[in-house]
Amino acid sequence: MRARFDATGQVVVITGGANGIGAALARGVAAAGGTAVVFDVAHVAGAPGVEQAVVDVADRDAVFAAVDDVLIRHGRIDGLVAGAAIQPRTSVVDMAAAEWRRVLGVNLDGVVWSCQAVLPSMIESRSGSIVVFTSGLAHMGRAGASAYAASKGALISFAKSLAAEVAEHRVRVNILAPGVINTPQFQAANPSGGEREHWARTTGIGDPEDVVGPLLFLLSDAASMTGSQLSRDRAYPKE
Repeated sequence: MRARFDATGQVVVITGGANGIGAALARGVAAAGGTAVVFDVAHVAGAPGVEQAVVDVADRDAVFAAVDDVLIRHGRIDGLVAGAAIQPRTSVVDMAAAEWRRVLGVNLDGVVWSCQAVLPSMIESRSGSIVVFTSGLAHMGRAGASAYAASKGALISFAKSLAAEVAEHRVRVNILAPGVINTPQFQAANPSGGEREHWARTTGIGDPEDVVGPLLFLLSDAASMTGSQLSRDRAYPKE
Protein backbone atom coordinates (compact mmCIF):
# COMPACT_ATOMS: atom_id res chain seq x y z
CA MET A 1 0.00 0.00 0.00
CA ARG A 2 1.37 3.40 -0.96
CA ALA A 3 0.43 6.60 0.85
CA ARG A 4 -0.09 9.81 -1.08
CA PHE A 5 -0.65 13.13 0.67
CA ASP A 6 -2.29 16.10 -1.03
CA ALA A 7 -1.58 19.44 0.65
CA THR A 8 -2.87 21.62 -2.17
CA GLY A 9 -3.93 24.99 -0.77
CA GLN A 10 -2.77 24.10 2.74
CA VAL A 11 -0.43 26.24 4.86
CA VAL A 12 1.81 24.63 7.47
CA VAL A 13 3.98 26.54 9.94
CA ILE A 14 7.14 24.67 10.93
CA THR A 15 9.23 26.01 13.81
CA GLY A 16 12.88 25.04 13.71
CA GLY A 17 12.63 24.20 10.03
CA ALA A 18 15.94 25.57 8.77
CA ASN A 19 17.58 22.14 8.89
CA GLY A 20 17.08 18.56 9.99
CA ILE A 21 13.58 17.15 10.30
CA GLY A 22 11.88 20.53 9.89
CA ALA A 23 13.66 21.25 6.62
CA ALA A 24 12.81 17.80 5.27
CA LEU A 25 9.16 18.33 6.24
CA ALA A 26 9.08 21.75 4.56
CA ARG A 27 10.22 20.11 1.33
CA GLY A 28 7.63 17.37 1.82
CA VAL A 29 4.78 19.84 2.32
CA ALA A 30 5.84 21.78 -0.78
CA ALA A 31 6.13 18.57 -2.82
CA ALA A 32 2.57 17.69 -1.77
CA GLY A 33 1.35 21.01 -3.14
CA GLY A 34 1.19 23.02 0.08
CA THR A 35 3.02 26.03 1.45
CA ALA A 36 5.49 25.57 4.29
CA VAL A 37 6.36 28.62 6.38
CA VAL A 38 9.51 28.08 8.43
CA PHE A 39 10.04 29.96 11.69
CA ASP A 40 13.73 29.83 12.59
CA VAL A 41 16.61 32.05 13.63
CA ALA A 42 18.74 30.51 10.86
CA HIS A 43 18.07 31.25 7.22
CA VAL A 44 16.74 28.54 4.90
CA ALA A 45 17.62 28.02 1.28
CA GLY A 46 14.95 29.38 -1.01
CA ALA A 47 12.71 26.76 -2.61
CA PRO A 48 9.31 26.77 -4.32
CA GLY A 49 6.56 26.39 -1.74
CA VAL A 50 8.86 27.15 1.21
CA GLU A 51 8.82 30.54 2.93
CA GLN A 52 10.62 31.82 6.02
CA ALA A 53 10.15 34.20 8.89
CA VAL A 54 13.24 34.82 10.99
CA VAL A 55 11.80 34.20 14.45
CA ASP A 56 13.18 33.31 17.87
CA VAL A 57 10.32 31.16 19.17
CA ALA A 58 11.22 32.02 22.76
CA ASP A 59 10.05 35.57 21.99
CA ARG A 60 6.25 35.48 22.36
CA ASP A 61 5.66 38.82 20.63
CA ALA A 62 7.79 37.77 17.65
CA VAL A 63 5.89 34.50 17.28
CA PHE A 64 2.51 36.25 17.35
CA ALA A 65 3.69 38.84 14.83
CA ALA A 66 4.97 36.16 12.46
CA VAL A 67 1.73 34.17 12.70
CA ASP A 68 -0.31 37.33 12.04
CA ASP A 69 1.79 37.93 8.92
CA VAL A 70 1.12 34.39 7.65
CA LEU A 71 -2.62 34.86 8.19
CA ILE A 72 -2.59 38.23 6.41
CA ARG A 73 -0.75 36.83 3.41
CA HIS A 74 -2.38 33.39 3.17
CA GLY A 75 -5.63 33.71 5.11
CA ARG A 76 -5.21 30.40 6.88
CA ILE A 77 -2.94 28.09 8.86
CA ASP A 78 -3.85 24.43 8.55
CA GLY A 79 -0.99 22.89 10.49
CA LEU A 80 1.68 23.68 13.04
CA VAL A 81 4.70 21.47 13.60
CA ALA A 82 6.49 22.84 16.66
CA GLY A 83 9.96 21.42 16.24
CA ALA A 84 12.32 24.19 17.36
CA ALA A 85 14.63 22.88 20.06
CA ILE A 86 18.15 23.17 21.43
CA GLN A 87 20.12 20.52 23.29
CA PRO A 88 23.25 21.80 25.05
CA ARG A 89 25.10 19.26 27.16
CA THR A 90 25.83 20.55 30.67
CA SER A 91 25.72 18.84 34.05
CA VAL A 92 23.12 20.05 36.54
CA VAL A 93 25.86 21.19 38.91
CA ASP A 94 27.51 23.35 36.26
CA MET A 95 24.41 24.66 34.51
CA ALA A 96 23.95 28.42 34.64
CA ALA A 97 20.49 29.82 35.24
CA ALA A 98 20.57 31.50 31.84
CA GLU A 99 21.20 28.21 30.06
CA TRP A 100 18.34 26.45 31.87
CA ARG A 101 15.97 29.29 31.02
CA ARG A 102 17.13 29.39 27.39
CA VAL A 103 16.50 25.66 26.87
CA LEU A 104 13.05 25.84 28.45
CA GLY A 105 12.38 29.12 26.63
CA VAL A 106 12.98 27.57 23.19
CA ASN A 107 11.88 23.98 23.75
CA LEU A 108 8.82 24.51 25.95
CA ASP A 109 7.77 28.18 25.94
CA GLY A 110 8.31 28.33 22.17
CA VAL A 111 5.78 25.54 21.67
CA VAL A 112 3.26 27.22 24.00
CA TRP A 113 3.58 30.59 22.23
CA SER A 114 3.27 28.97 18.79
CA CYS A 115 0.14 27.08 19.82
CA GLN A 116 -1.41 30.19 21.37
CA ALA A 117 -0.74 32.15 18.19
CA VAL A 118 -2.22 29.69 15.68
CA LEU A 119 -5.15 28.36 17.70
CA PRO A 120 -7.64 31.25 17.30
CA SER A 121 -7.69 30.87 13.52
CA MET A 122 -7.89 27.07 13.76
CA ILE A 123 -10.73 27.26 16.27
CA GLU A 124 -12.58 29.73 14.07
CA SER A 125 -12.25 27.45 11.03
CA ARG A 126 -12.96 24.33 13.13
CA SER A 127 -10.00 22.61 11.55
CA GLY A 128 -6.31 22.22 12.21
CA SER A 129 -3.54 19.89 13.27
CA ILE A 130 -0.72 20.60 15.72
CA VAL A 131 2.25 18.28 16.19
CA VAL A 132 4.83 18.65 18.95
CA PHE A 133 8.01 16.64 19.41
CA THR A 134 9.07 14.65 22.40
CA SER A 135 12.10 12.40 22.90
CA GLY A 136 13.01 9.10 24.46
CA LEU A 137 15.12 11.14 26.87
CA ALA A 138 11.87 12.36 28.45
CA HIS A 139 11.52 8.86 29.89
CA MET A 140 15.13 7.65 30.11
CA GLY A 141 16.94 10.84 31.05
CA ARG A 142 20.56 11.33 30.09
CA ALA A 143 23.56 12.71 31.92
CA GLY A 144 24.20 16.26 30.77
CA ALA A 145 20.81 16.59 29.07
CA SER A 146 18.57 17.38 32.05
CA ALA A 147 17.13 20.60 30.64
CA TYR A 148 16.38 19.06 27.25
CA ALA A 149 14.84 15.94 28.82
CA ALA A 150 12.75 18.04 31.20
CA SER A 151 11.41 20.14 28.34
CA LYS A 152 10.46 17.07 26.32
CA GLY A 153 8.73 15.46 29.28
CA ALA A 154 6.75 18.61 29.94
CA LEU A 155 5.65 18.76 26.30
CA ILE A 156 3.90 15.40 26.59
CA SER A 157 1.72 16.67 29.43
CA PHE A 158 1.18 20.01 27.71
CA ALA A 159 0.10 18.46 24.40
CA LYS A 160 -2.28 15.99 26.00
CA SER A 161 -3.88 18.77 28.05
CA LEU A 162 -4.17 21.04 25.03
CA ALA A 163 -5.70 18.23 22.98
CA ALA A 164 -8.44 17.87 25.60
CA GLU A 165 -9.09 21.62 25.53
CA VAL A 166 -9.49 22.02 21.78
CA ALA A 167 -11.04 18.70 20.73
CA GLU A 168 -14.53 20.23 20.75
CA HIS A 169 -13.30 22.68 18.09
CA ARG A 170 -12.09 19.82 15.86
CA VAL A 171 -8.45 20.84 16.27
CA ARG A 172 -6.09 17.92 16.77
CA VAL A 173 -2.92 17.94 18.88
CA ASN A 174 -0.58 14.97 18.70
CA ILE A 175 2.95 14.10 19.77
CA LEU A 176 5.75 12.57 17.73
CA ALA A 177 8.84 10.90 19.15
CA PRO A 178 10.98 10.74 16.00
CA GLY A 179 13.68 8.47 17.42
CA VAL A 180 17.37 8.92 16.76
CA ILE A 181 17.74 10.98 13.60
CA ASN A 182 20.94 12.21 11.99
CA THR A 183 20.36 15.94 12.28
CA PRO A 184 22.84 18.75 13.01
CA GLN A 185 21.50 18.84 16.58
CA PHE A 186 22.11 15.11 17.03
CA GLN A 187 25.60 15.42 15.60
CA ALA A 188 26.45 18.27 17.98
CA ALA A 189 25.08 16.42 21.02
CA ASN A 190 26.66 13.08 20.04
CA PRO A 191 30.20 13.60 18.80
CA SER A 192 31.67 10.97 16.51
CA GLY A 193 32.93 7.94 18.36
CA GLY A 194 31.40 6.01 21.23
CA GLU A 195 28.07 7.78 21.65
CA ARG A 196 27.16 7.75 17.98
CA GLU A 197 28.27 4.12 17.65
CA HIS A 198 26.05 3.23 20.61
CA TRP A 199 22.96 4.63 18.89
CA ALA A 200 23.91 2.99 15.59
CA ARG A 201 24.17 -0.42 17.32
CA THR A 202 21.00 -0.12 19.39
CA THR A 203 18.20 1.94 17.86
CA GLY A 204 19.84 2.70 14.54
CA ILE A 205 20.20 6.24 13.23
CA GLY A 206 17.55 7.44 10.80
CA ASP A 207 17.57 10.26 8.27
CA PRO A 208 15.35 13.38 8.51
CA GLU A 209 13.39 12.21 5.47
CA ASP A 210 12.33 9.11 7.43
CA VAL A 211 10.15 11.31 9.65
CA VAL A 212 8.34 13.17 6.87
CA GLY A 213 5.77 10.44 6.24
CA PRO A 214 4.64 10.17 9.87
CA LEU A 215 4.42 13.97 10.10
CA LEU A 216 2.38 14.31 6.91
CA PHE A 217 0.07 11.61 8.24
CA LEU A 218 -0.44 13.46 11.55
CA LEU A 219 -1.09 16.69 9.66
CA SER A 220 -3.59 15.03 7.32
CA ASP A 221 -7.25 14.31 7.90
CA ALA A 222 -6.38 10.60 7.79
CA ALA A 223 -5.12 11.00 11.37
CA SER A 224 -8.42 11.17 13.21
CA MET A 225 -6.87 10.85 16.67
CA THR A 226 -5.86 13.56 19.10
CA GLY A 227 -3.83 13.53 22.30
CA SER A 228 -1.89 10.56 20.97
CA GLN A 229 1.82 9.83 20.72
CA LEU A 230 3.42 8.26 17.67
CA SER A 231 6.90 6.87 18.23
CA ARG A 232 9.64 5.72 15.91
CA ASP A 233 11.63 3.51 18.25
CA ARG A 234 14.06 2.06 15.73
CA ALA A 235 15.44 3.22 12.41
CA TYR A 236 14.61 1.08 9.39
CA PRO A 237 17.77 -0.66 8.12
CA LYS A 238 19.21 0.92 4.99
CA GLU A 239 19.81 -1.21 1.94
